[in-house]
Amino acid sequence: MSKLAMVLVGMLLAFSWPVSDAEPPQNFAVHEAPVPVPEISFEDGNGKPKTLADFHGKVVLLNVWATWCAPCRKEMPTLDRLQAKLGGPDFEVVALSMDRAGPDAVKMFYGEIGVTHLALNIDSSAKAMFTLGAVGLPMTLLIDRDGKEIGRLIGPAEWDAPDMVDFLRGRIAANPERK
Repeated sequence: MSKLAMVLVGMLLAFSWPVSDAEPPQNFAVHEAPVPVPEISFEDGNGKPKTLADFHGKVVLLNVWATWCAPCRKEMPTLDRLQAKLGGPDFEVVALSMDRAGPDAVKMFYGEIGVTHLALNIDSSAKAMFTLGAVGLPMTLLIDRDGKEIGRLIGPAEWDAPDMVDFLRGRIAANPERK
């Protein structure tokens, strides 16, 4: 194969490959191929039962956290700003609290720090944390529109940092809605 033919094939592959150009931020482990996410259940702020299937069709950033977790508390404003920036029909930050004290504790915390863009989601049993294999909090999963895990980050992050936003935008664009 000639050098020109190899370059053209390379260009075709580059333009057809559904992957973001943005490198994953530090500590963000991306799977080679999306993997199934175990079923979890939780409640919204009104006590209505929810599952990840309720977000089917969106790219989801599932953040498992608790008000008693100092690093979680610190990153929560960055998740709120990320939801304000990218949230919509294609993407949602799902902040899932593991607080045994219930939704009132989370509501009070949201009020204290000024969270206005994140919905309240809670699993006061903390079963989701164990089902998802969390070795600590916070833990965040990036889930594609079909409900499969693209990757995860264990520990806190600056979710609204430019490199993180670029990476997530790339993943949203690389995972178009299927009609």
